[in-house]
Amino acid sequence: MEIPEGYFFTEDAFLDKKFLLVTPGVPVTSQLSRALRDWDFLKVYSEGVVSEQPVTKRTEAVADSKKETEGAPQKAAKPEKEESQDDTVDYSQPLSDETRFALVEKAYQEYQDFIAEIYTRYATRKELQLQAISDRVKELCDFIKANKRFVLRIQPSQENRDKNYLVVHAMRSTVYALVIALQMKFPIHKLIELGVATILHEIGMIRLPPQLYMGNKALSPPEKNAILTHPVISYNILREFSFPLNICLGVLEHHERENGEGYPRKLTKEKISLYAKIIAVACSYEAVTAPRPYKEARDAYTGIIDIMKNQGKQYDETVIRALLFSLSLYPIGLYVLLSNDKVGQVTDVNPENPRYPIVQLVNELKPDGTPRVIETSEYGITVARPLTREEGDKYLKK
Repeated sequence: MEIPEGYFFTEDAFLDKKFLLVTPGVPVTSQLSRALRDWDFLKVYSEGVVSEQPVTKRTEAVADSKKETEGAPQKAAKPEKEESQDDTVDYSQPLSDETRFALVEKAYQEYQDFIAEIYTRYATRKELQLQAISDRVKELCDFIKANKRFVLRIQPSQENRDKNYLVVHAMRSTVYALVIALQMKFPIHKLIELGVATILHEIGMIRLPPQLYMGNKALSPPEKNAILTHPVISYNILREFSFPLNICLGVLEHHERENGEGYPRKLTKEKISLYAKIIAVACSYEAVTAPRPYKEARDAYTGIIDIMKNQGKQYDETVIRALLFSLSLYPIGLYVLLSNDKVGQVTDVNPENPRYPIVQLVNELKPDGTPRVIETSEYGITVARPLTREEGDKYLKK
């Protein structure tokens, strides 16, 4: 039987033994049920049971001992006692990367929809709910930690960007900020605070005319001055709703720069909060790699090189290093030409050396039908050069 919409799992529920599907406190939605049906996933794994009420206290699930449930509100039978059925998915085998990416993309869109709801509720009702946002950010942290190499490959459509620029920017900046913070070994309470601050770092833009940040013409001096006020507006909004000072300062200071040439207070490095330093790098990397009406997007490689150059010493070096080791010199999702003249897409980082990423070859499969993946290295195959988006699209169509 299907899990009723609006019901909750009392423990983490998994699609397989690695893919986190839903966590306690998050209800089963019609979108989730539809996605599972579309991909013919008829069962999920959880050590918990199904409940009508959300669970506030969570326990860590142990991946090796997941029990299987078919959606019934009682403890599920162990997999080894299950009768063989022709219409079930074989969970003894991991999900293919293609399937997993599709599911991650759907989940990513749900988190982005949640951010859109936050901005809409503030714009229309002047409401901001710290606890609800914090709870969802905790889920987002788990999601990114489990699926980083897939999440970083997601590229919003141009239509989505044009329609929801602030939301798309907030979502992507939050992903980069949390990836950086995970690399820096932040504890969970700091990850949550940082995530909340990054989601809301542009909330003050709602009070400004959209043509100021979405127009394709040069801004007049008064218009530039108006844009410079958005960190202060955002800060005041959050203080009005009694958000913690750490979060408010991260929002207020995310345009400050290490060399004292930022705004609104021209703080120097020792006076800028750590959250703001991280948001500054995440926000800047997102902005430089995103297309805008007045500029074309730079590719991920050029974007990270720009950040690494750190012209004028604008950014914190520790944060830049964390970004580099999280994304690699050739960031996840980038198409590259290899030294053996093959083309591939970067799918993961080498934790030992960001210059030599993990690359999945385009249109090449192993005998078992899975994609062929290689580890680039100093004395083996290396990346000859990054490919432009147009070049990458051309190879995909072959």
